[in-house]
Amino acid sequence: MEQLTLAHFGLEPFNPRIFRPEEVFWREHQRWFQDCGYMLRPRYMPDWKPSWPDNVHGMEYEDAQPLIMHPSRLCLLPRFTLFSEDVSSMMQPQLASDPLNYCVPILKVPEDNDMVILVMPLLRDCFSRAYSLSTNNMSLRYEPYFSISTHESYFFRDISVLNILMDGSMYTDGWHPCNRRYMRDNFRLAKHFSRTERPPMYYFIDFGISCRYGPDDKAPLELPIRGGDKTVPEFIDDINLPRNPFQTDIYYVGNLIRESVIDEYKSFDVMWPLISDMIQDDPAKRPTIDQVVKRFADMCKKLGTLKLRAGVGPRDESFGVVRDFFHLFTTIKYTLKGIPPVPTR
Repeated sequence: MEQLTLAHFGLEPFNPRIFRPEEVFWREHQRWFQDCGYMLRPRYMPDWKPSWPDNVHGMEYEDAQPLIMHPSRLCLLPRFTLFSEDVSSMMQPQLASDPLNYCVPILKVPEDNDMVILVMPLLRDCFSRAYSLSTNNMSLRYEPYFSISTHESYFFRDISVLNILMDGSMYTDGWHPCNRRYMRDNFRLAKHFSRTERPPMYYFIDFGISCRYGPDDKAPLELPIRGGDKTVPEFIDDINLPRNPFQTDIYYVGNLIRESVIDEYKSFDVMWPLISDMIQDDPAKRPTIDQVVKRFADMCKKLGTLKLRAGVGPRDESFGVVRDFFHLFTTIKYTLKGIPPVPTR
């Protein structure tokens, strides 16, 4: 597909035997990474030779995939010339181990005075695996994000489906970083479990416009900055009027769940009363994050087992007898295994 796209725009097709300019750095530093304990993919080894025959293009082969790292510790290694002091502070041991810290775990590896390499877990888009009948209803959860143990608080300013990733809990054997449908050999389909069986951990990314406040800043005011979600009601009328960013974050979270979960999948309508309050036009009427967490917990307690384990699927999909039987079988299996419908970790 990449080759067809390049040809359509009159560009030279990618030749997997030739390194792209942005790949040279990684090959030149392969030995250094290995000494630090990180093994890059075979493509970036000094003695690399293509594993495919000369008479084939080779794009289906693992070592033909360009650029993306695939170290032995299953990490991605972005290269940065600047390093955010706020993100660096979130890597401190006492914060990194806090269960309410939803920042991506990072190991800072220095390269030289003006550049650092960030070693991070290999993550996936939060909805890269759709909800299905094997997913019980309440496989979502609310927690006070950025309620750090030092009592500092953060507001994010750019919560959207593009800025929330999940870990590989559902994919016990991993996946290929360039082709997420396949395993690391780029040939076998990646095996996965449901969110109910292996609840993923969700992480916030992209802190470019985020801010941090101390415990005494209960209701700060900031000039609006439009993030990925352009529907924030208070940003439409007057962009020059300072607003409480915590109230805007509540809208972001609520609207994300409305658009990506409630509008897309069955069985989540029970969440609508809470979500509708979170996305009210008047920011002052929205609940705080602590109120959201409590209401969500209370809602789950009031729902019966059958409702919590109700079938989940796209709104335009009819279940049918076969799917109903499959869901019943899955529910019995989860119940016998003691797997709760609501993640507990």
